[in-house]
Parts: sequence; C-alpha cells; structure tokens
Amino acid sequence: MRKKHLAMTLSRLKGFSSPKPELEQYRTPGDVAAEMLWLAGSLGDIAGKVVADLGAGTGVLAVGACLMGAGRVYAVEIDEHALAVAGENARALGLGDCIEFLHMDVSKFSETVDTVVMNPPFGSQSPHADRPFLLKAFEVAGVVYSVHLAKPEVRRFIETFSVDNGFRVSHRLSMPFELPAQFFFHRKPVERILVDVYRFERLTVDGTPV
Repeated sequence: MRKKHLAMTLSRLKGFSSPKPELEQYRTPGDVAAEMLWLAGSLGDIAGKVVADLGAGTGVLAVGACLMGAGRVYAVEIDEHALAVAGENARALGLGDCIEFLHMDVSKFSETVDTVVMNPPFGSQSPHADRPFLLKAFEVAGVVYSVHLAKPEVRRFIETFSVDNGFRVSHRLSMPFELPAQFFFHRKPVERILVDVYRFERLTVDGTPV
C-alpha cells in the first residue's frame, strides 16, 4: 500500500458521531495518520509488531497499523461510543481479528507492546491532558509515535519530558492538521493548525538508544 492510498483509506473511515469537547475528540486526519504510520513502517516499528493505540477514538491509527502489517493492535479508548465506531471501521476493512478493543482509561492499560501510536489531547480544554498518555506510552513501549502542537513551548516541554522519562526524540515531522468545526466554541468551518509528529525511543542507562 502506498502512503497516498493509506491516507485516502483512513480519511474514509467513520468519524465521531457525537464528539465530546472535554475529551478533545477530533478525528486524526488521514494524511497525518499516514505520515506517522509510514515513518513507523519505514523504521521497522509496525510490521509484525505488537502495537497500542492509546486514546484510539474511532480507530484511525489502530486500523492504519493493521493495514501496515502489525501483528496485533490494542485500541484503548475511554469512550465506548467512539470505540464502537472503531470496531465498525475495522470490520468494514476485514481487520476485526487484528485489533483488540479495550474500553478503559489509558492509565489502566498494562500490556507490554513494541510500539505505541497515538494522537493524544492537545490540552486545549484541559491543560497537560497529553501527559498521562505520554507517561503510559513510555511505560509500556520502547518506541512511541505521538502528535502534539507545533509550538516552541510545547517542543521544549516534549524534549525535557521525554528525557526525564528515559526517552529521546529521534524524529520530528511538522505538518498541517485540519480541525473541522464541531463544537459550539468554533468560529470557522475549518481551523488549520500546525502539529509535530514525534518518534521517541527508549534510552539505556548510558544514554544510548535501546
């Protein structure tokens, strides 16, 4: 599958039927998801691996990981309605057996995995909402891919936070991210922001990648 085809396939998946602003439930754009997964695939972090999508929402990254050849994917999501849509999306592509859907807070997830892929809350509604996701990802995986706002203060935080938790940023890609108007406080039909797609890798005690 080519990256363009992957992006188109993920863009066609069903989105949130009733997104919750307090959970910052925005669908991960197909091009952003494809960029992350293509990078992960090129570095050997997807095919045949056990992958977790933390805060899976409607399953865009979980489905994409399966399409990229993941051996097993855990889709972890606290919103049961979003998780039901994720199940529909997976079954529509014949991927139901590839994904285990877990209705729980990410803090309760305890499986050890090879790779985490996630698009956590940006913290616009609840400051630091991304931290529990990063902490859990750093706990359960050796390689983590995540999306965050491309702002200087966020970049400084990410760099420091990852090192403090035994990881380092190995890659960072910046790209546009479209937010459709879906909540009462939105003033534009589509808000275009800039995000960073990160790859983190665990460090050994002497500071070298595992």
